[in-house]
Parts: sequence; structure tokens; C-alpha cells
Amino acid sequence: MELRLEVVTLVVKDIDIAKEFYVNKLGFHTDMDVQVTDTLRFVQLTAPGSKCSIHLSVDESIMPAGSLGGVILVVDDAKRAKEYLDGKGIATSDIDELGFGKHVYFSDPDGNSWIVQESYAQNQASQRGAKR
Repeated sequence: MELRLEVVTLVVKDIDIAKEFYVNKLGFHTDMDVQVTDTLRFVQLTAPGSKCSIHLSVDESIMPAGSLGGVILVVDDAKRAKEYLDGKGIATSDIDELGFGKHVYFSDPDGNSWIVQESYAQNQASQRGAKR
């Protein structure tokens, strides 16, 4: 039996502000934006190259807005990713060089925190492939 993680709920205060951030600043694709009822809107977004989407929700019975943390976006180059995010006006941390990879941290307008990870294992595999 397959159990695929395909959608993660991200609780925000305002869907339009969150959607603008994720689509216009981070470059996520809008998979769905449907007003189901007067009080229910379903917005699903996916990062370029990802198979897992985020569902924007204002339903704080799930969790308080801004409380999701540690969601990881994997990149080939942390320095380039940081430059891209900084260029879009997103406040980022310095590059945190860890033994297992490089990380850059940022938060969305509601305080949901993200990690941009350049994986050590991925880099090692790329370097081995380049040496062949």
C-alpha cells in the first residue's frame, strides 16, 4: 500500500496575502483556487519541481495561523536560493553550514517557518557524477 504525502495544510490569517507571497515571491504554481461556499475557499499551491502541495486555510481549529514550522524546500544551491529569496524581498537567515547540508531560514507573512536545504548527500552524489 502506498501512502503518499501530497498536501500539507498551512494555516494563515488571510488567504489572499498568503497566496500573493507564495505565488508572486516564491514562484509556487496555483493548482486550485475555488470558493466552495461563502465561508470556505480551497487554495492549493505547489513549489516548482515539487510533488507535494500546500493547502492554504484560515481554519484555526486545525492549528493557530503561523504555527507550522520546519517545512523543508530542497535546492541544489543554498547560496543561489538565498540570493533569489533576498532579491524577492524575503528576509532570510545567513547560510547555516551544518555537517549534513546547508540551510537558509525564512518565514511567510504569518510566521510559518521554512527551511531551504542544500542537501549534503545530494551534493556528494552530484560531485561524484561530475567526476566520472
